[in-house]
Amino acid sequence: MHRLSRLTALLVVLPGALGAQHADPLPARVDSIATRVLAATGVPSASVAVVRHDSIVYAQAYGLARLDPRTPATPAMRYGIGSISKQFTAAAVLLLQEEGKLRLDDPVERWVPGLTRGRDVTIRQLLSHTSGYQDFWPQDYVPPEMQRPVSADAILARWAKRPLDFEPGTRWQYSNTNFVIAALAVEKASGVPFWQFVKTRLLDPLGIAAVDFDTRGPSAVEPQGYLRYGLGPLRPAIPTGAGWMWGAGELAMTARDLAAWDRSVIEQRLLRPESYRELERDVLLASGVSSGYGLGVDVGTTAGHRAISHGGEVAGFVAQNIVFPDDSAAVVVLTNQDATSAAGTIAQGVASLLFTTEDALTQGRAERARAIFAGLQKGTIDRSLFTPDANAYFSAQALADFAAGLAPLGTPTAFVQTGQSLRGGMTLRSYRATFPGRVLRVWTFETPDGKLEQYQIAPVG
Repeated sequence: MHRLSRLTALLVVLPGALGAQHADPLPARVDSIATRVLAATGVPSASVAVVRHDSIVYAQAYGLARLDPRTPATPAMRYGIGSISKQFTAAAVLLLQEEGKLRLDDPVERWVPGLTRGRDVTIRQLLSHTSGYQDFWPQDYVPPEMQRPVSADAILARWAKRPLDFEPGTRWQYSNTNFVIAALAVEKASGVPFWQFVKTRLLDPLGIAAVDFDTRGPSAVEPQGYLRYGLGPLRPAIPTGAGWMWGAGELAMTARDLAAWDRSVIEQRLLRPESYRELERDVLLASGVSSGYGLGVDVGTTAGHRAISHGGEVAGFVAQNIVFPDDSAAVVVLTNQDATSAAGTIAQGVASLLFTTEDALTQGRAERARAIFAGLQKGTIDRSLFTPDANAYFSAQALADFAAGLAPLGTPTAFVQTGQSLRGGMTLRSYRATFPGRVLRVWTFETPDGKLEQYQIAPVG
């Protein structure tokens, strides 16, 4: 539910245009990425679903859902999705706006009276985190107070009746409190309990069998959420008390079901086109600066691709969801350990598979780039492959430095092209070289005659 999850989403590296299917089948590539990341991070399990060409093309689970008794994860298991739930709250508001029951620009006071500056803060500002209301859960652990049940009114009495952190609309600051207020507005405008509205109007039409994370209770068929204290062993996560998640992060579902939701966003199936435009539009601050956020979703463009994404973290679970509406593609990753980046790292790797640009030379060029990498690990290159400029760059000192830094890494577990474009009359190709616990970016400039004008290597931050 925290900002960690939003930052994780920004790690995704999207390459060039959607390309042809790889020689290696997608399942094997996804399996390799997921198992490698789980091994490197120690996260117990991951459930992954992939949408491509507007179809769910793969759904699989990896690792252990429970350590004791040892229970393998399966795709049918529901994981807490945390703050990914926020877009469902936003969609509920947009549905009510379509029905004329409320408006995004209604003041909060109309639906939830008695809050600080309720006449000055709008529903839109709640959903875009530009309201100024203070976040009730910025921590990446569960404080003692949050281990006890709570009501929405109690949350608002403590966090939404104190002075605002900033003037409404002037800044962006993540706040779960916003979505508690928004969920109350949904109840008031619809006349039905919030969870019932979400279930009957958003989940049931898509056949999504989600559950309310707050009240699902322990079940042997669902994963256990875990935490670590520093580098210590995995421990069962401390659960939140009932009532805290609500409109801010209440849902638990399978990766396949979240992918079904992503398909509905791509197809604009539940809302009108103008509502999806509101959901996915970058909300500007009063200064005109981008917030990078829509209504319950991160929004942005990377390498020419529009991405609608969000992460989620809640009591032993971290999730990542990325939708590429213009490319009819999406990636869902759900994991069962909190305060980790494994979900985002897996999503990053899977996205690179979906968007790798292929042409007749791709495989051969990747093999050549990998062979050059192996040579640099030994401090040697085949100078016939390079232009005079590149050969000058690879001085004796440069080769010695490359060898010293790369040799200890050993053989990469994967070396794949992640992007291709044109620059300066040359072809720019980008690659990802993966090692246990480390990922490197490799990029080359190729002249029309096939020579390499550049070969660079740098760590992926």
